[in-house]
This record gives sequence, structure tokens and C-alpha cells, in this order.
Amino acid sequence: MFLSATSGKRPPMNLESYLPVLLFILVGIGVGVAPQVLGYILGPNRPDSQKNSPYECGFEAFEDARMKFDVRYYLVAILFILFDLEIAFLFPWAIALKQIGPVGFWAMMIFLAILVVGFIYEWKKGALDWE
Repeated sequence: MFLSATSGKRPPMNLESYLPVLLFILVGIGVGVAPQVLGYILGPNRPDSQKNSPYECGFEAFEDARMKFDVRYYLVAILFILFDLEIAFLFPWAIALKQIGPVGFWAMMIFLAILVVGFIYEWKKGALDWE
């Protein structure tokens, strides 16, 4: 497949260029696995019923499965994720602020104004209140 036109032989494979990739993979596996193995070996193992019980969604797991639960927990979680993701747009904007100029600055100010109006609306509606 990789035959040379002059000699009819295959060119030698240069495996030295793959050494950094192999080292990167090995170090990544080591950094990911070594703390878990050390924690398992050195950490205390004292299980009890409280530690082994499942914990879900901010309410007690040992009640009736058909009970009514508060939806506000999910609402606050979704609002946190929404605003957290919107704020993530500020990082690339701040880095490229000199390149995008005044148009980019005012576009982000409009974006932030819409975000603040939405936040004030949620606050006034009581979506962030936890009773």
C-alpha cells in the first residue's frame, strides 16, 4: 500500500512521533485511576443504612412513591443552570472585547439587559423563594 516507486519496499514506520501521545494517555489514565485506587485502599469503609440509602431530588427516599413533592426544587435547579450557562458567554466576550469593538460591547449589554429583566421577573414572581 505504501510502496516506494523506486525501491518497491515499504518506508520504515516512525513510531517515535507517537511516544508523546502514548505518554499523554498513560499519564491521563494514571491521574484518573490512581486517586480512586488510593482512596479505596486508604479510606475508611464503615457503611451503614444512611450511607447506603439512595438520595434523590431533595426529599426523603423512604416515603411513599406516590407522594406529592415540591416542583420548586426542579425550578430552582433549572434556573441555576440557565443563568450559569448564560454567564458562560461572558468569558469569550471578555477575551475578544478589543477585537469586536463597540458593536460587540453593545450587543452584550443588550444581552445582559435581557438577562437581568428575566431575573427580575423571576424574582418578582417568587420563583426563587424557598419556603
